[in-house]
Amino acid sequence: GKSSSFYDKHIMNACQRHGLDQKLVKAVMKAESGFDPRAVSPKGAAGLMQLMPGTSKDLGVGDPFDPAENIDAGVRYLKTLLKRFNNNVPLALAAYNAGPEAVQEYGGIPPYNETQTYIRRVLDFYASSVR
Repeated sequence: GKSSSFYDKHIMNACQRHGLDQKLVKAVMKAESGFDPRAVSPKGAAGLMQLMPGTSKDLGVGDPFDPAENIDAGVRYLKTLLKRFNNNVPLALAAYNAGPEAVQEYGGIPPYNETQTYIRRVLDFYASSVR
């Protein structure tokens, strides 16, 4: 796999455009795909930011495996989740992983092991400022 620095230019551009913390985006990317632009999850999430097909479509992504497009869409999506959950990073991450509906339904982080583990991983990567 590549390190995040290979994608720094795309990450920096997208974060500047949408006003997000690059370290947070890298932490999400590391947890989601390990910086593998060709990653596909068992549920069909694709690319560096592991966008679900529906999310990709909503965000107008032509090629989810194109790093620049995937990063920009992932950053835009994360930004909308942060706005929706009042900049509460754990809630936005829970929504990124489990879907905003699940967060709304449970009035907070859903009781899914996968989601709770995911949030911990992202925040750990974030705290250690992903390289």
